[in-house]
Amino acid sequence: MGVIKEFYKQYLLNNKIRYSAQRDKILDVFLKMERHLSIAQIYELVRNKYPQIGYTTVYRAMNLICKAGIAEKIDFGDGISRFEHKYGQEHHDHLICLNCGKFIEVIDAQIEELQRQLAKTHKFVLKGHKMQLFGTCCDCSKDIK
Repeated sequence: MGVIKEFYKQYLLNNKIRYSAQRDKILDVFLKMERHLSIAQIYELVRNKYPQIGYTTVYRAMNLICKAGIAEKIDFGDGISRFEHKYGQEHHDHLICLNCGKFIEVIDAQIEELQRQLAKTHKFVLKGHKMQLFGTCCDCSKDIK
């Protein structure tokens, strides 16, 4: 966590953005998260620990944390933006259940290689990608039968 906080402070310094104790507290709460949470859910966690920090401050801080490359905003197709850790994390894709909202993070070297080859075949300079597969998880599939 110390490395990420130093990275964040350096990002603020490099971009001439003033340091804020409130943003630092929000970053601490985010770094302790292990799930993909919406801004409302993050706000609730922050508010429980630091009741003086408002919703707008959390919203702006999370956007700044994303710009710094520490978090990434993702949408699982339900229109709700969620945040996940990005800094120092291995790239992964998601399988998302349309019924219950469960998601599974997937790391697959073969898929990554196929994507690189596809870009190469089309002489496309790949800058990044997100792959999300939507369907029904095994628990929900049992209920459908």
